[in-house]
Amino acid sequence: MKAIRVHKFGGPEVLQLEEIQEPKAGPGQVLVEIKAAGVNPVDTYVRSGSYAQTPPLPYIPGGDAAGIVKAVGDGVKRFKPGDRVWVARAGGYAAVAACDATLVHPLPANLSFGQGAAVGVPYATAYRGLHHKAQARPGETLLVHGASGGVGIAAVQMGVAHGMTVIGTGGTERGRKLVAEQGAHHVLDHGTPDYPKRLLEVTEGRGADVILEMLANVNLQKDLDVVARFGRIVVIGNRGTIEINPRGAMGKDATIAGLALWNAPPNELASIMAALTAGLANGTLRPVVGREFPLAQAAAAQQAVLEPGAYGKIVLVP
Repeated sequence: MKAIRVHKFGGPEVLQLEEIQEPKAGPGQVLVEIKAAGVNPVDTYVRSGSYAQTPPLPYIPGGDAAGIVKAVGDGVKRFKPGDRVWVARAGGYAAVAACDATLVHPLPANLSFGQGAAVGVPYATAYRGLHHKAQARPGETLLVHGASGGVGIAAVQMGVAHGMTVIGTGGTERGRKLVAEQGAHHVLDHGTPDYPKRLLEVTEGRGADVILEMLANVNLQKDLDVVARFGRIVVIGNRGTIEINPRGAMGKDATIAGLALWNAPPNELASIMAALTAGLANGTLRPVVGREFPLAQAAAAQQAVLEPGAYGKIVLVP
């Protein structure tokens, strides 16, 4: 079968399309024929070797995927061949993947495989940030900084469903239109210097109770300027260093929390997966696919996922 493998850490050029032996479903595993695989910024950090956790070499990238069950291993009762599924932690840059059954979930018939591949990392990250880290409450104001990407869209949809007033920012007109379509009550252009002032205006001077931050090295000080008293800032994405004034947190009793999805303990991850499965089934969660690339163009897809002007999820199609 065809698969992308990484034999050494480095730039996009280390993503090699190879012909390898198809895996088999071991005990507790589900063998999935991959129809779409998600591309996330974290994939690029792992590939470069700079991430806090790196897999042993060689490895097949990809934390999200969707497809059709091809076979099940011993002990698996929830699925049968032919079932449509989405998968988290998949090794999805391949034609077929052997996946832990606990991370395989039913894909509703009204969702495409591309949408299924847009669930795992972005939606689980948004849910953990909003509910486990920030302990968001209905009636609070949520700022999603960089709301037009995969995690941002998920956060907007979850915040709206949770009864929050949602403010999303985007860097392009197209992205801001998408954020508005997902139900955000206010949409701001984070490329304009006065957007923090606009945020304070729409919150009547209070600021945001919860901020989900996708690019902390650019925005963290601005977040401290607009966070509400007793507010919570959750750092989801970061690509460098930034100098901040901690008094912004002190004066408001605000909290800055970091988030890495792989740190979620098993019981927390199980609750996240149950919530996402329910949200997909009842239509609350509606993944958006922005671009599709063939599997052979994995390098181009990983470059695209880091470009400004995010618009939905990027997926690979084997």
